[in-house]
Amino acid sequence: MILAGDIGGTHTRLALFEKGKIVGEKKSFPSHRYSSLKDIVKEFLGTKKVSKACFGVAGPVYGGKAKITNLPWILEASSLAQELAIPYVHLLNDLEANAYGIEVLEKQDLFLLHEGEEVAGNKALLSAGTGLGEAALVWDGKKHHPFASEGGHASFAPVHALEGKLWEYLRQKYGGHVSYERVLSGPGLYNLYEFLVNTGEEKGNPQLKTLMAQEDPPQLIAEWARVEKDPACVRAVDWFSSIYGACAGDTALHFFSIGGLYLGGGIAPHMIQNFQKGYFFDSFIDKGRFKDFLKKIPVWVILNENTALLGAANYTKRNK
Repeated sequence: MILAGDIGGTHTRLALFEKGKIVGEKKSFPSHRYSSLKDIVKEFLGTKKVSKACFGVAGPVYGGKAKITNLPWILEASSLAQELAIPYVHLLNDLEANAYGIEVLEKQDLFLLHEGEEVAGNKALLSAGTGLGEAALVWDGKKHHPFASEGGHASFAPVHALEGKLWEYLRQKYGGHVSYERVLSGPGLYNLYEFLVNTGEEKGNPQLKTLMAQEDPPQLIAEWARVEKDPACVRAVDWFSSIYGACAGDTALHFFSIGGLYLGGGIAPHMIQNFQKGYFFDSFIDKGRFKDFLKKIPVWVILNENTALLGAANYTKRNK
């Protein structure tokens, strides 16, 4: 039996697999309430025994070690194997785990946002959630080989004057480098809204401001935009969609992903209606001489929230 995990800054999701299928109940734990992954795994397993474990973790993995980007956890595969009495433990970057998961997704797990042309070739994955991640699947002529990247921390590139002002605003806020993750993530959506209100581009809503002190600001902004309750929220979400498209176009160019571009993470499935307004795709193909090239690339939204778990299990099946 395989233990698979998706370890994020907000949630840690665990499941048991046999023959590629989830066995029993998948469980989600609030990551910040625990001092370590070990404690969560022990609570999840109880008296159950597993022979292999693979965890997709939100952060770079070097030599079997990882520091979670938005958590004070340091993970080491060999230590986890010893402490949990599991013979084989492997750590993957969470986007790499998602990339392995793409291999085993079914048709109903995907929403086709742009048809493009179906050809064999490299694929790429861009996922916005608590943070922003990128991965690629290199095609060798017979199969795909997923690999991780930390492209979400590459420099945000403004494409018009207002984004130039946003860049300067965030540079002041964070004291230097402005990555794509600062604008393309849950916290990034709040940054867009905050910029619009604080610079006078849009008027703030006193009721929303009060609610933000009690609830999750990005979720509130998205909900108010969906029902068009506040112009600043609508503008922030539309802008977010445009930036998502611009970054996705960059990702497709970086990895020459003629086989398709996949949007993962917790945000994209809830933005399909907004994506269809056109802001996403207009920015996706707005790459000068490569506009026609990008028009040919299929774009999919991943709907299955278990993709990283499926990928962690699939990695173990393929490599051990």
